[in-house]
Amino acid sequence: MTDTAPAPSLPEPLQLPTVHAVFAQAADTIHRAAADLWPHQPVHLVEQVPSPTSYVQRLRVGDRPLYAKVSLLGVSLVSLLRGACGTWPAVQAAQSVYQDSGDGLLEREAAQLHALAAARYPRVCTPAGVARGVLFTEPVAGSSLGELLLLQPGDAAVLLQVPLDELRALRHPSVVHRLRPFAPISERSITGTFLRKFTGVTGSVYLNRLGIDRCAPAQRDDVVDLLRATVARLQRLGTELTPGRPALVYGDLKPEHVLFPDGPGQRPVLLDPGLLRARPATDYAKLASRTVLLLAARRPSSAIAGSIAQGLADVAERHTERSTRRTWLREVLTLWLMDTINILTTYLSAPSTLPLPAQAMALIGRAETVCALVDAISGDLAVNADPAAVWDRALERIEVAGS
Repeated sequence: MTDTAPAPSLPEPLQLPTVHAVFAQAADTIHRAAADLWPHQPVHLVEQVPSPTSYVQRLRVGDRPLYAKVSLLGVSLVSLLRGACGTWPAVQAAQSVYQDSGDGLLEREAAQLHALAAARYPRVCTPAGVARGVLFTEPVAGSSLGELLLLQPGDAAVLLQVPLDELRALRHPSVVHRLRPFAPISERSITGTFLRKFTGVTGSVYLNRLGIDRCAPAQRDDVVDLLRATVARLQRLGTELTPGRPALVYGDLKPEHVLFPDGPGQRPVLLDPGLLRARPATDYAKLASRTVLLLAARRPSSAIAGSIAQGLADVAERHTERSTRRTWLREVLTLWLMDTINILTTYLSAPSTLPLPAQAMALIGRAETVCALVDAISGDLAVNADPAAVWDRALERIEVAGS
């Protein structure tokens, strides 16, 4: 009888983060952070708020309702769960360092909230505390801008103008000076996110894997083909934008982040600041992008979508001088399409185990429609020297996408 060599051992599978492990650690961190800030109060986690980016919880500390937000390594939950930051043990070790650094994403957001509250414009939600990398904020009552747009589409121009009026203060020298010491939140840059997602070989791999857990095969093939063409155009269009002096922008202006606690005729409260220096059109472009995604997800009717699209057009008309309108519209269209692709691809790349908001699920179901929209607009923009004509056709397409 001859000895046989032992069979070679198979490598251990990578222990990537799981939804269960990530959520359990985040919930435990919230408990510990709340205990640090309010040591004599009972802490009760009420409900997790589905999000593809941060872990968000509604909770009560004593009788006080709060929201808590945890960011792991400053990246989205989708990226983390897909292994962008390595194995779960590696993430846990890195998160401990990140948490102790004092300059994480949510520490910067807390500092911005305090600075904006002191400046009084724009009006922002109230920070309740920050500890262990967890940001606690007071809840804000009232209807959101998105809800009001669907209820009062004839007032769309007035409603959309309100948060932009709040942001005019960000151009005032005294406010800029007050906010200068606070670190920017570059993680919410439209162009920065677009470049991180789609540059080089990793960008191609990312595109090719979109929708694996979320789309039927036939739908996925069409979506990936449309996105691949649109991304290539936007990469070229981004390099062709006229260089301009960056401005201080809010960075994360979107309909669900604009709330009216005192009614639609009063000043709104803005959530989740992401102050950074970027192109002046950034705030309007993100507001337009997310408004169109709201219409695509909710499909109110062609009449309502048309009224809201006209509201976007009316606001754009007020924001530009005739002499600079062409340059501004080209910038808006490019940033709008980049932002739409950024958020849609985040949804499409989310693991099936990650709970997503209802609007995200609706957009996954209408991914072909949204991709066809951005493909058509980017195609127009790539060949048409007149951005005003592209803009007018884009507004017509919004009406169709929202019906």
